[in-house]
Order: sequence, then C-alpha cells, then structure tokens
Amino acid sequence: MTTITTEPANWTITQKILFRFFMIFFTLYIIMEPNGVLPFSDMLSGIYMGPFRHLMPWVGKNILHLAQPVVVEATGSGDTMYDYLLMLFMVVTSVAGMLVWTATDRKTKNYNKLYYWLCVIVRYYVAITMVVYGGIKVVKLQFPAPSLGRMMEPLGQMSPMGLAWTYMGYSKVFNYITGCAELSVGLLLFFRRTTTLGAMVGVFVIGNVMAVNYCFDIPVKLLSTTLVLMCVFLMFRDYNRLVNFFFKNREATPSNLSPHRFKAKWKNITLLVIKCLLIFYVLYNDVFMAFYWGSPDDAKKPPFYGVYRVETFISGKDTLPPLTTDTTRWNILAIDDNANVKLCNDSTTGYLLNVDTVHKHFVISRHKYILRYTVLKPDTIMLQGTWKKDSVQIKLVKQPMSSSFPLMSRGFHWVTQQGVNR
Repeated sequence: MTTITTEPANWTITQKILFRFFMIFFTLYIIMEPNGVLPFSDMLSGIYMGPFRHLMPWVGKNILHLAQPVVVEATGSGDTMYDYLLMLFMVVTSVAGMLVWTATDRKTKNYNKLYYWLCVIVRYYVAITMVVYGGIKVVKLQFPAPSLGRMMEPLGQMSPMGLAWTYMGYSKVFNYITGCAELSVGLLLFFRRTTTLGAMVGVFVIGNVMAVNYCFDIPVKLLSTTLVLMCVFLMFRDYNRLVNFFFKNREATPSNLSPHRFKAKWKNITLLVIKCLLIFYVLYNDVFMAFYWGSPDDAKKPPFYGVYRVETFISGKDTLPPLTTDTTRWNILAIDDNANVKLCNDSTTGYLLNVDTVHKHFVISRHKYILRYTVLKPDTIMLQGTWKKDSVQIKLVKQPMSSSFPLMSRGFHWVTQQGVNR
C-alpha cells in the first residue's frame, strides 16, 4: 500500500515565521511588480502605484540621504534606484508584518490552506513570466540577429549587455533551446502534479538567466533573483522527499497532490474555468501572437541592404585618400534599418536612414542630410549631395557579406579539421 505524505498538523515556530514573511513579501511583490502576468495588470498598477512614485524619491532624499535624486521614469531597466527602494520597502514591510503577525497569532497550529493558495499564486506568476520570456525567445523577438552596425563595432566598445545580446542573437538554434527550456518551466508550473519538477527545472533555467544578468550587467537582476527564490519556495514543500531521494538514498513517499476544494461546487467550477481561460490567454497572447508577428530577422530587408566599401570620396574639390588618421573620409557604409558609417580612423557612427526610392535620395540623420544616389551598375552606387556643410561625391562598391563579416558566414560544421578561433 502506497503511503501518501500528509500535510503536517503542527508547524514549527521557524516554519510559521518564514511562511509569514514570504506570504507578505510574495504578495507585495506580485502586486507591486505585476510584470504583465494578467490582462491589464500593468495598466492597473500604474494607477495604484502612483503614491509610491512620490514616496520612494522622498524616502531616498529625506531618510536614506542618497547623493543622487531618485528618478522615476521608464528607462527599460528593472534595476533602477527606484526599483531597489521598492524592494527595500517590500522587505521591511514583510519583516514588520511578520513580527506583528507572530505577536498576535500564537494559537494557529499550521497554515496549510494559506500555504497551498500562496503556492498557486506564486507558481502562476512564475509560469506566466516564463511563458512570456520563452515565447519571445523561440520566435527570436528578444534577441534578433546582430545588425550590420553592431557587427562593425569593435568588440571592446560593446557594453557587457550589448555583448550578451550579440551572443544570444547570433544563433537561432540557441534561441530555440533557451526558449523551449523557459517555456517548459512555465508549462510545468501550470499544473499541480508537475509543480515540483517545474520548480526544479526553473532553478537551473532561471538561475542561468540570473547569472547572465549579473555577469553581463543586464538590468533584470531583481526580477530574475526573485523568480529563482520563488522556485526554491515552491520546491520547499517537498524538501524532505527531495533530500531523501537525492542525498540519503531513502524512500521518498508520494506527495499529497489533492487540491483544496470549496464546499460550493460552483466555486470549484469557476476556478477551473478561470484557470483554463488564463492558460489559453497566455499561450495565445504571448506565444501564438509572437509566431504570428514573426521574428525581426525575417522582415523584408530595406533597399540597398548590405556593406559597401568607399572606393572614392570627394569632398568639395578634393579627393581624399584613405588615410588611417582621417576623421572625415568614409571607409565603409553599412545599410540596414540605419546608416552606419565607419571612417578611415576606424570610428563608427550610426545615423537614422530613410531611402526615398521615388526621388532617389538617401535622407540621413535628424539633420536630414540628403544624398542623391545613382546606381552605376549592379553593386555600385554613387552618392552626391551635401554632408556636414561640404559637397561630397561618394562611390560605393557592395562587398560580399562573407568577406565583410566571417562571423555570419562561418556557420555550423560537423567535421572541423582545425578550429577557427579568430
């Protein structure tokens, strides 16, 4: 007869204290950092988080006496000083709440029901987050292939985050692998029977993301760390079983996977319907729609896409030779969504570009430098116009991508007689 692990009737004081802290902390975190896990959650948080956008800068100035003012604005970073102050607020509030709860509640023997529902909330938060991140990786939305401008940039001039984005964006297969791993974590956590497996896989998958965030200075450290902590929390329910199985070579009795049901049947049906609708919404909105829109890598290339070597550069009446000290003469022009100009001294500058194929103009930068183009022959273009107050005439010859960027032409080889490590 199989013995099923029962929920403990009496918790230790340590278990109660830890539960009280995490009950408050995770609830606060999910409310204050909804991360778009539910429909309209970000819009609603913009309303009820309004007071905190005033409180946190005040705390930074008047209580913590920070040297720099706390700026509250959308920068794309999840690790701003405002975010750290929010995290500090959540931790301090959780500790205070735990102390008050402990002082006022000395009779409760266990929190089995609260623990169950907290696990449900936490696993759905992690699950939806991982489905979102996994979906955009599988479709290669998060890490598109390196742009021509990025490939022209010297490695030493990249930021650590730029290096990580280039590394991830290079390989479609690697995106598929990481995306599927993150998707698997999300899908496993959607279901009660596979929660422990999903949390275990999540510790390693999200742990790797967390390591990349820390090691490459990617500003999602707070979120990734909290997600790992949530996975560890979900595993803790089976702590004894996991220790017995992996370390003590002892029998691991089956876990109690029975759901907590309401007495009213309609409540249970309502929860089941909400669960199905939520999973459908997440998969449709974050995975199916990502496939529908497709990857930027598959988008139509702009006119004259490619890398061009500057054969002649005439400024005014002077033909400029390709001297390595010249800070005026172009050496390379790479055209994708932008115009990336590499000068003879190897400095590179990106400009906004609009190709007007009707009037045959290159409209470059916000200053609207207009260069008229003429196609002399296939892969050869002549540009004429004004560039930085001087008239210019620039002859461009398109270069094979393989010779310009061996990174993008090397590809995969089963058999390699000699490693290519340049």
